[in-house]
Amino acid sequence: MKLHRESKGTITVATILFIVLGVLAIYFLKMWSLLIIMPLLVIYCLVFWFFRVPDRSILDHKENVIAPVDGKVVMIKEVEEGEFLNGKAIQVSIFMSPLNVHICRYPVTGKVIYKKYHPGKYLVAWHEKSSTENERTTVAVETLTHHKVVFRQIAGYVARRIVFYCNEGDQAKAGHEFGFIKFGSRMDVFLPLDTEITCKIGDITKGGLDVIAKLKKS
Repeated sequence: MKLHRESKGTITVATILFIVLGVLAIYFLKMWSLLIIMPLLVIYCLVFWFFRVPDRSILDHKENVIAPVDGKVVMIKEVEEGEFLNGKAIQVSIFMSPLNVHICRYPVTGKVIYKKYHPGKYLVAWHEKSSTENERTTVAVETLTHHKVVFRQIAGYVARRIVFYCNEGDQAKAGHEFGFIKFGSRMDVFLPLDTEITCKIGDITKGGLDVIAKLKKS
């Protein structure tokens, strides 16, 4: 199993804690130490599971909007996007639980024309106001169909570390990685009003594979 590059520090700390607590449990509890060691082992394995990198065959896309993360579609609605688009857009939000793969992928192919990090609160990720009040990043891409698509990584109550690697001027490829969020969180995608939405609330998505919308051809 491949592990994500963001796992290094967390796994190092988890390994040290597991060894120290395990040794202390054996020393003080003797035969009863398994009552401590087994739950610790489960948590330790979950840390590795969280940072897994699945092997996925990413196709080339032009009009298709690809799910940027693994998770559950929790919102599809018309909103006012005031940071970059300054107008109405269709917002598709996908919530990630701590057990989901947390790699963040470009939803569309094109050129990165905007990026910004915002410090903020840590409301639960499914809260509607988390899109504008939580710690977050905003990225905009001008697509091959000449649309401007905005997407946003949002930290949640547990997720308090957002990483994104893209820069303005970079070439974005739908389905390919641009960032990572540690633990439960959310991704919002803001699309033109004439976009054909192909997902529905409650759908379970696989990042980089599932088509959630189709942009109007230029």
